Amino acid sequence: MDNIAELERRITAALMRIGDGVETLSVSGGADPGGPVATLADGVAEAEIARLNEALDEERMLSAQLHERLRAVRDQDAGKRQGLEAEVERLTKLLDVQGLELHRLKKTVVGLREQLRLMTEAQAEGRVEPHLINKAMLTELETLRALRAAEAAELDELIAALDPLAGPKEEVSQDA
Repeated sequence: MDNIAELERRITAALMRIGDGVETLSVSGGADPGGPVATLADGVAEAEIARLNEALDEERMLSAQLHERLRAVRDQDAGKRQGLEAEVERLTKLLDVQGLELHRLKKTVVGLREQLRLMTEAQAEGRVEPHLINKAMLTELETLRALRAAEAAELDELIAALDPLAGPKEEVSQDA
């Protein structure tokens, strides 16, 4: 746009110089041959200025349209960014839950191994200790609970990954 304004200024200055030159010729020549030429030059200058003003208006309109498109793209990107940030936060929470369940599972497996070791030692010595059997069974139950919780966390993660692919949720009627 600065380039158009500069061209307009230069053309106007050139037309002014031409007009001054025509006036000088008409004064020094005595006759009035510059009258129609000056009028023609003024008409050309006005037409050129009008054409340049139209081009300037078109460029301003195009620039405004481009700014509007840029704003729309930025708004759209901001919306996508917020959606992705929410998705990352949700998946991070799911991963944290799964990590906690996995830690719990490892802890109970270690306890189960210890109980089994104690039972094996007691059996090797030929003694049966019911409290060791009870502890081993309780530890095994805790291991099964931890395993089930870890699987539930993994299923939640899978559902979260598949949910966006399923599309919009529709309510299912319970009338059947």
